[in-house]
Amino acid sequence: MSNKKEYRIILSGGGTGGHIYPAIAIANEIKQRYPDAEFLFVGSKDRMEMDKVPQAGYQIEGLWISGIQRKFTIKNLSFPFKLINSLFKARKIIKRFKPNVVIGTGGFASGPLLQVATSKGIPSLIQEQNSFPGITNKLLSKKASKICVAYDGLERFFPESKIIKTGNPVRQGLLDIDSKRDEAKKVFALEKDKKTLFVLGGSLGARRINELIEKELDFILSLNIQVIWQCGKLYYDKYKIYNNTKHVQVHEFINNMDFAYAASDIIISRAGASSVSELCIVGKPVIFIPSPNVAEDHQTKNAMAIVNENAALLIKEADLEVDFENKFSQLILSVEKQNELSENIKKLALVNATKQIVDEIEKLLKN
Repeated sequence: MSNKKEYRIILSGGGTGGHIYPAIAIANEIKQRYPDAEFLFVGSKDRMEMDKVPQAGYQIEGLWISGIQRKFTIKNLSFPFKLINSLFKARKIIKRFKPNVVIGTGGFASGPLLQVATSKGIPSLIQEQNSFPGITNKLLSKKASKICVAYDGLERFFPESKIIKTGNPVRQGLLDIDSKRDEAKKVFALEKDKKTLFVLGGSLGARRINELIEKELDFILSLNIQVIWQCGKLYYDKYKIYNNTKHVQVHEFINNMDFAYAASDIIISRAGASSVSELCIVGKPVIFIPSPNVAEDHQTKNAMAIVNENAALLIKEADLEVDFENKFSQLILSVEKQNELSENIKKLALVNATKQIVDEIEKLLKN
């Protein structure tokens, strides 16, 4: 098959960086193989994908869709209208663009888009990032052509014959961060004789992690540590004052994540699926603080899959007051423990995930 083929490909996913960046990574790999392919992303209006996807060089259209709240709120009353509107617009997009394949990486918009695509017999692939899938992907899996997963045991939720374990797509720049360490230290203007803590609360930020770092900042600095703190878009105005503190730099968002990872010695992170996959490849000692405010507590399940292999530490939000200083200081003071976690987490990395997912997409294109 000639790589001159002008395939038309729709990718749908968004809401958080954990859904957006895997979709972009997949698109980049397809584009490398098929330079003449035409791409369209479909996301949710007013979400971060509407900025991040065009920055990556791709066209995007937005649906008027949002998730349904688990607790009853007035916002839930608009959900049926948003869903009907999004299904209608998804039909128009599919009819106009005529995709050869549709790929869903999670997020609100992927539900209506994949539902319409599969109802019209268009080949579809779901890229499920979590160890515990959400209700949308469970429903979509019945009609999806293939489901690429990152964890074992997903046959509990999906048809076993459709599952391919590939891992989660990651940014290609992370595959060789060791060679970037010296340059990264310069980019972030870090001191060479201090260990660097990188605090990563997700693309939008994590309120409880930010509160923790603010409270424990003096303690952290007392251990001869410098801090790169990505506090997130929602919290930057509150925490940017700490840019005035020596050895602390606060960022709303970090675009050159490969340099941030390369410069770091210890990482504190949420346990979203994409972050977990990236951290396995990065191979640095990690303390996971999972968000308890996600469906089925899937971040804790993601983190425990790593912790159970003695490859990371975990502190629950409810235990931060009691456990943080003790666990953090023990890790900082034990080079042996740092090396052990680093070696073990690297063993869990699935470095060829993006290529394997696109191999499966190619099979759908050939049929």
